[in-house]
Amino acid sequence: MRLYYSPNSPYARKARIIIHELGLGSRVEACIVKLPADAEFRAVNPLGKIPALVLDDGSAIFDSPVICEYLDTLGQGKFFPRGGMFKEAEGRWRALTLQALGDGLADAVVRRVQEYRVPESSRSQTVIEHQTNAIEATFALLDRATAKFPAEPTIGEIAVCSAIGYLDLRVPNDGWRGRYPKLARWLDGFSRRPSVEATKPPPA
Repeated sequence: MRLYYSPNSPYARKARIIIHELGLGSRVEACIVKLPADAEFRAVNPLGKIPALVLDDGSAIFDSPVICEYLDTLGQGKFFPRGGMFKEAEGRWRALTLQALGDGLADAVVRRVQEYRVPESSRSQTVIEHQTNAIEATFALLDRATAKFPAEPTIGEIAVCSAIGYLDLRVPNDGWRGRYPKLARWLDGFSRRPSVEATKPPPA
């Protein structure tokens, strides 16, 4: 299999963490993609977005939630809680909702970073304010929720870690740790996992 990704992508980092956690590295070839996508990569994912996973039979799956669940199934992991024939999956909807929140946080950070790269004369303060409000509201919710994060992480906690890692990469002086100390303490502990250390994005 081949995973197409960017080292800075918070979405691809989720998949890379799962690959590391489940020992799938020998089965997944890492292929770094430079964006914007060229014609060669669009033959893999017509949307031109990363990550994309090409299976051994040549078929491709995307985007990150689908890829992560596929890898978790392949590696017999527990990052996506699953039920049995007679038992509902405990915590599944919480994990998937937290993943959506983490991915949404990453979306807001990416969009705000993009807007700040626009020349100041054309920059939309409305867009920046909207994304900032989304980021701060999400951080506030997560700061309250960390007390209920399970000891064994799910895809939700992985998504949150990946999104905040991207914000730290792009806006290292944001100062969110002072505003949300409980979330900061959780992330400091979670970041000591070898899989998180191994997938840390390079300095911008």
